[in-house]
Amino acid sequence: MIDRRKLLLGGAALALSGCKVLDDAAGDSALHKLFASAENLTMASQRLLSPNALAPTFEPSDIRQGQRPNGSVNADSPEYLSMAAAGFEPYQLRITGLVERPQSISYGALRNMPQQSQITRHDCVEGWSCIAKWTGTPLSAVLNEAKPKLTARYAVFHCFDAIERGLSGEVFYYESIDLIDAYHPQTILAYGLNDAALPIAHGAPIRLRVERQLGYKQTKFIHTIELTDSLLPYGAGKGSYWADRGYEWYAGI
Repeated sequence: MIDRRKLLLGGAALALSGCKVLDDAAGDSALHKLFASAENLTMASQRLLSPNALAPTFEPSDIRQGQRPNGSVNADSPEYLSMAAAGFEPYQLRITGLVERPQSISYGALRNMPQQSQITRHDCVEGWSCIAKWTGTPLSAVLNEAKPKLTARYAVFHCFDAIERGLSGEVFYYESIDLIDAYHPQTILAYGLNDAALPIAHGAPIRLRVERQLGYKQTKFIHTIELTDSLLPYGAGKGSYWADRGYEWYAGI
């Protein structure tokens, strides 16, 4: 079986740099087909053989450096900046879409929900890794408050950070996972990093941690989680900002 992590991260480190790592893997190229076949193998393995298997966890002594930020390191909309200035106390996480009970959960209420911490390794598509302690609320607990409808298949994460600006307007970061990964026991909405409040550079006030996937799936600056039965209405229909641009959607490791 192809070792996906070595293929993806090793190729990134040796041949390419930055978030352009898969620029040559888009469309119908041979490289794109190679990555797609590897992704299908990883997803099939995790789904059929070990759907609830846990990502490796580590000891506090394994945290030897500060967590390196991935992706955007700030969001500069007036709404976000106002909330940040107030310590994010005005923040509300919205749960919408195919749910029986749409939710608007305050920052304080989220922190008072069931909490868990996990020390895991963040693997970036750029080729670097970092071990850190993440603390937050299981995504399953948040979704259970909203009661997903039977037709819901995916959770789409809408974010405050505008990753593109141009004549056609702003493009805000978004990502998605299916409900199998949403209910995985290590999938949390993190508001703490290494026993401190989550910094802005890491996506404050909350970010997603879905530990069996690559770093760009760890969505930051989340304001809304929308449950849906299809990814076609979002962006270019691939399920994430980077998948729209040739990256893998599943990005399992």
